Amino acid sequence: MRPILERHWPGLPHSAARLGEGSDVLGYDTPRSTDHGWGPKLDLYLTEEDEPRLGAEIGRVLAAELPREFRGYSTHFGGEDASRGWLEPAPEQGPVRHGVRLVTVGDWCRWYLGFDPRAGVNVLDWLTCPAQRLRTVQAGRVFHDGLGQLEPVRAALRYYPRDVWLYMMAAQWRRIAQEEPFMGRAGDAGDELGSRVLAARLAHEVMRLAFLQERAYPPYSKWFGTAFKQLACARFLADPLAGALEGGSWREREEALSRAYAVVAGQHNALRLTAPLPVEVSPFFDRPYRVIHGDAFADALLEAITDPEVRRLPAYLGSVDEFVDSTDVLENIPRCRHLQRLYKE
Repeated sequence: MRPILERHWPGLPHSAARLGEGSDVLGYDTPRSTDHGWGPKLDLYLTEEDEPRLGAEIGRVLAAELPREFRGYSTHFGGEDASRGWLEPAPEQGPVRHGVRLVTVGDWCRWYLGFDPRAGVNVLDWLTCPAQRLRTVQAGRVFHDGLGQLEPVRAALRYYPRDVWLYMMAAQWRRIAQEEPFMGRAGDAGDELGSRVLAARLAHEVMRLAFLQERAYPPYSKWFGTAFKQLACARFLADPLAGALEGGSWREREEALSRAYAVVAGQHNALRLTAPLPVEVSPFFDRPYRVIHGDAFADALLEAITDPEVRRLPAYLGSVDEFVDSTDVLENIPRCRHLQRLYKE
């Protein structure tokens, strides 16, 4: 593509990257990924002055002059939206329907994130931007940053500020605390299916906590387990979490979860954000269910927060990913932004 730009608009300031949606951005695509929403794609960023003046024309020139194949794949997309369409054989004559999007950095950020990080990232921006989107900004590739604007965006979104991070970990420990005795109670009451469901839920919460503890953005559900395996703690957590799902009785599942709790409790202490807390499980009141008492970790983390703005947030609410489990919300940035009101009530 660059030779085409140089031929028609020599010296045109631009950046080029692949940072948005797609398993290829995350590095998890396989041949199975190629049937839809996949193909040779690129975002071409122009200045605020050049995009309205040249964007449409550049798009037409690329459609006429881009090669009809790239590394054995067609550059022609079917469907109404090339970003979600599928590859089709390119026509022998005429323009291709390419996957190059012409945009400014500011417009792309506001569309994909809901805010422009170059102007600063406030607390509610962090909390209502889905982690999947933050991960793709970091995981994608910047091929050329002639505008000098994309790398500052990525640097601004490297990871949550300290107190936002503590607030989210507190909320995650709270989620564990809210259900940790229920798995055993359901099993003890003869509800084997319910006990298994609760064990799976708790395993998921532990995995989310592990991402936070290692300062890594988790992707959405399809790639959640794949990314989890890349965490340093996965070698200690994978077996107990699998045991929690596979256990034949609630006591076997409890034993497996207890081992997983010990790992994340130990990691909490290793972060030295609070005074050390017990890593061993103990009974839930007078009941025969062993728990890690996640509330103790949640409360200690909240107490360690010093930023007045973060301290004023509703305790234990956490980020949008921690209290919303709907793709129709998490994939709709305006809806996520609308949830900022919850932090002000």
